Amino acid sequence: MAGTRYSVEARRLLRTHLPERSDALGMSVREADLSLRLDGAGHGLLDTTHFDTVRFPPPAWAAQVFAAAADDGESAYTAYRGSAEVLKVCARSVSTLVGIDVHPERDIALTTGTQGGLFATLSALVNEGDVVALADPEYLFVERMLRFLGAEVVRIPMVEDPAGPQLDLAALEALARGGIRLLLTSNPNNPTGTVYTEQTIAGLGRLAVAHDFLVVVDELYCRLVYDETPYFHLAAQPGLRDRTITLLGGSKTESLSGYRVGVVVAPPEVIDAVEQVMAISCLRAPAYAQHVLTRWLTDDVEFVRERIGELRNLREMTTERLRQVDGLVVRPGNGTAYLWPDVSALGLSDVQVAKALQADAGVVVSPGYQFGPSGIGKFRVCFARDETIWSAALDRMVAALNGATS
Repeated sequence: MAGTRYSVEARRLLRTHLPERSDALGMSVREADLSLRLDGAGHGLLDTTHFDTVRFPPPAWAAQVFAAAADDGESAYTAYRGSAEVLKVCARSVSTLVGIDVHPERDIALTTGTQGGLFATLSALVNEGDVVALADPEYLFVERMLRFLGAEVVRIPMVEDPAGPQLDLAALEALARGGIRLLLTSNPNNPTGTVYTEQTIAGLGRLAVAHDFLVVVDELYCRLVYDETPYFHLAAQPGLRDRTITLLGGSKTESLSGYRVGVVVAPPEVIDAVEQVMAISCLRAPAYAQHVLTRWLTDDVEFVRERIGELRNLREMTTERLRQVDGLVVRPGNGTAYLWPDVSALGLSDVQVAKALQADAGVVVSPGYQFGPSGIGKFRVCFARDETIWSAALDRMVAALNGATS
């Protein structure tokens, strides 16, 4: 209607712009995002914000299982939390992976990807005004989800450790004394690639029990760990089975991202609440795609082993080449397919670096501010790429960064 003024975006959506970061960025996070071309493929750029699923495709059986389910047709309308047939198989596989007994009718739900599972979980648990502790840095969309839900987000920093940055348990304990609803973190951490040590996991468990808070842990990359680094599932720790929500999926390590299926493992009352959120938002995970989970974790063991070897070689190549940039600090993590270089010594902001890499190297990276206040001055790059194409891109990146500081 001519002359009518109205806001297209609801206030809850405007909160996801994170305007409170303006002092550090000079603009909101949303404005910073819009100043960059982060949809690189649409501009002819090499996009390192995600895996190259052409070079690293899913297992061959994934398409076969999907096609068989689609041909059958009867599974189009599953229960909200997933096909009973798939849940039965998946619960057994996840029980072996995580080290806890997962009941297929009570403890597990299939979701619209791990991200959909994360949003459904937080929507089921977080009230307006709840204090939620979030690792800093952490996956870029988590804080935006929490602000959408009206939570008060408090960041928990990482502290240096020989095994890689670890969650600052002293800072978490100080916060927990005042009362928090839950802590959310990823393990391995996205974006740093760090894997939490046994001491960190045990300490986190003790604090959760002592101060009575929930823990949501994104374990999407738990199979993508290098050099036989020990991995400890939080839900398997003493006293944590009934207060841990574990997010899993095959979208990264196994390249099942296009199938849009994730897994939430949690106490029955949490699964019931997640199911209610799914019922009013998406009804169910893609029904035919759910069936790929019947072979996930069981028929892809050798596939994952070979993939980790390929990605380890790419991690080493990327680290070595990026270290040719004067002043760039690169510390590879023990998990994920990401590096988290520190550009602060270059005298450039992470936004400036992202723009320089786009303009002069034709490469899109994820600027660090997206992952939290501690990410300013860093960037995330995914090295899961075709080796030949990536080698040439690294040459351009090194030249662009050295040129930007000369």
